Amino acid sequence: MPGENLSRDEAQERAALLSVDGYDVSLDVRSAVGGGADEPRTFRSVTTIRFRCNEPGAASFADLIAPSVTSVSLNGRDLDPGEVFDGSRILLEDLAAENELVVDAQCAYSRTGEGLHRFVDPEDGEVYLYTQYEPADARRVFANFEQPDLKAPFRFEVRAAEEWTVWSNGAGERADGVWRFAETKPISTYITCVVAGPYHYVTDLYRRELADGTTLEIPLGAMCRKGLAPYFEAEDVFLITKQGLDFFHEHFDYPYPFGKYDQAFVPEYNLGAMENPGLVTFREEYIFRGKVTRLSYENRANVILHEMAHMWFGDLVTMEWWDDLWLKESFADFMGSFSMVEATRFTEGWITFANRRKAWAYRADQLPSTHPVTADIRDLQDAKLNFDGITYAKGASVLKQLVAYVGRDAFLEGARRYFKRHAYGNTRLGDLLSVLAETSGRDMGAWARSWLQTAGVNSLTPQVLLDAEGRIAELAVVQEAPESHPELRPHRVAIGLYRLEEGGALVRYARVETDVDGPRTVVTELAGEAAPELVLVNDDDLTYCKIRFDETSLETLHTHLGDIADPLARALCWSALWNLTRDAMLPARDFIALVLRFAGRESDIGVLQMLHAWAESALVHYVAPPLRATGARLLAEGAERELYAAEPGSEHQLAWARFFAQTAEDQGGFELLQGLLDGTSVIEGLGVDQELRWTFLEPLVAHGYADEKTLEAELARDDTASGRRHQVRCLAARPSAAVKAQAWAQVVESEELSNALVEATIAGFAQPSQRELLAPYAQKYFAAIDRVWSERSIQIAMTVVKGLYPYLQDSPQTLVETDVWLAAHDAAPPALRRLVLEAWDDLARGLRGQACDARAEERH
Repeated sequence: MPGENLSRDEAQERAALLSVDGYDVSLDVRSAVGGGADEPRTFRSVTTIRFRCNEPGAASFADLIAPSVTSVSLNGRDLDPGEVFDGSRILLEDLAAENELVVDAQCAYSRTGEGLHRFVDPEDGEVYLYTQYEPADARRVFANFEQPDLKAPFRFEVRAAEEWTVWSNGAGERADGVWRFAETKPISTYITCVVAGPYHYVTDLYRRELADGTTLEIPLGAMCRKGLAPYFEAEDVFLITKQGLDFFHEHFDYPYPFGKYDQAFVPEYNLGAMENPGLVTFREEYIFRGKVTRLSYENRANVILHEMAHMWFGDLVTMEWWDDLWLKESFADFMGSFSMVEATRFTEGWITFANRRKAWAYRADQLPSTHPVTADIRDLQDAKLNFDGITYAKGASVLKQLVAYVGRDAFLEGARRYFKRHAYGNTRLGDLLSVLAETSGRDMGAWARSWLQTAGVNSLTPQVLLDAEGRIAELAVVQEAPESHPELRPHRVAIGLYRLEEGGALVRYARVETDVDGPRTVVTELAGEAAPELVLVNDDDLTYCKIRFDETSLETLHTHLGDIADPLARALCWSALWNLTRDAMLPARDFIALVLRFAGRESDIGVLQMLHAWAESALVHYVAPPLRATGARLLAEGAERELYAAEPGSEHQLAWARFFAQTAEDQGGFELLQGLLDGTSVIEGLGVDQELRWTFLEPLVAHGYADEKTLEAELARDDTASGRRHQVRCLAARPSAAVKAQAWAQVVESEELSNALVEATIAGFAQPSQRELLAPYAQKYFAAIDRVWSERSIQIAMTVVKGLYPYLQDSPQTLVETDVWLAAHDAAPPALRRLVLEAWDDLARGLRGQACDARAEERH
């Protein structure tokens, strides 16, 4: 629809014209039950909006995406739906100073995770509903003014199946067959929410004495599908929730403002979670059906706390438009880790942040689509793509740098003033900077220009000159920036000097915290120190940069990386080495050799699992093609060796078992996997639960050691929603041209699959061991993506365009074909061009890495 992609200019014009006083939304979802799982169906949605217009007689529009509209009434005047509704907008002419709009529509249930998603559990046939709106899908469920700065109170009522429970943002109760919910505070459309169905629901209560002597009580709830109830660790969810509420109340000095606090773990969810006030929704994969490592629990805790931070940063105070999305996402990302480290058992959270979150940011910030943290968001398609590593992880990294710059107390006091000054309102960049300038006394404008309003990542490299006695005569830090984004920034950094001790540990013996600015900064405080074997710029991870090494430090890491005593310092070195690999400055074979040599000694499970992912990526994308077979064999042998060496029953053993399944590449490896599945092989302490069974099955299927009958038998063991997703992925992984053709057709030519099954099919389709089998789909990809983008929902279109790009056809020819498409589609939607350009850049980076690896082979 021409009006579906709302522009920033249109939103600003509408916000200048209208003010919204309230919504009454009545939904009838009784049609969700009965019938087949996949048949299209609709529900009734009746919305009453009370709003003011400051230019009586003017025209505007409301948003609604629906198959049909039964009636539209404006100020008691019936409008012809056929004339005023175009499929995504309702034209509103001759507005009064005070208006009432009533829209009665038939809206569609979703199978793409957008709007009101309907899921049928294959295990028991039960139907589950939930809503997901960000950035602009509330209009798929009720008529509204779909932009974040037209906030209003909402009252929801829902008619649902007799045996169901219904939840919304406010507390609810059922009377006369209707669920009615308390009116919300003024909130944006995209954070309203409804969850309905026979969910398993657990309750608790949070209590806290406030500074004024009153007691705050917050009813807590947590829910999931009935089929997942045996695995639902609600007590741990409530523990993290209470610890987070304590932390935010202590530091924000603004009591949680939204009444109850429910958390729903829902099926086929597109995101990690969503911060709907009073009813946070999460992907149900955060409920663990099998044994997982501590990292999985840490990730869940981080997401719970990230969403909780949004209750203040995003829900209470909301950005005016999606340009300032960072005002909620960067803060939530930072506060999620900050609160987790200080308030929960996951005190190692900054290691995970440095190693995993920043890796996401560094990748995004080197793409051709990189953008400042405060972005230029022209429309809703732009907004959809900007939920990225810059808005989240770079923004959070910049905030970590800001805390080092202004001080923790000034930062938190700024947050407190920000909430009190702008409660239930909308803000822009300047509103936050002004309170931080007040509390810190620092010039926030200069800081914002460097860190928020420019793109790109700097690299910091130490230069060490020694005197005749072997001591440091001068230590300087050289700052560089790419030609495309030449900004050099002020960095607050810690510089650590490390040396080997008698016991073999590599330990820090000197540290200085200093400001690095400009192309070269001399660190005078370190002159006279003994010669270091390792210089770690950005020790303690205070700033956002790519760390480089001098020659001596790099040699030390090749022989003693595993000897670095401090786990954060070790994680920073690993991250720096991975960046060198991605930048074609370290041959991929060398990175893999480092993993094989030192990963088995890594104590931090999150770092270990990241190393596994990086090693696999190095093999698939950065190793020179003639060397892939050797690299694959070495990784598989190393993984098997570490699997047997790991402590029985430990999480490290589990991580190595999963990595071994990823890397298995010969008959012996596949026979071991098969033996672990059928019980003829046993590794002490390794319990092969249902999730691990599917992990072992995929490589067996992909390499032709298991077939469709094996998968049918496995599904009979695990005929659940999770089991079906695994089966679909494994079916698409089979090494057959007919299988690939079928998978392609199901995803590209048909809309029969739900969002979760589209993802699973694509994941199975693209097997690195099947490059030749996938070759015909490169040209088919470029022929199809225009149509996919125009015909499918943006969520499904993004999944297809990103997931099916022929990155495994890693040759210059694929780059040429991508260039041809880009040249011929100059007028294509910018969001589509961005996705294709990012894929081109990833492939070009991989080819540069392969060339680096090939040159290393020639030197050998």
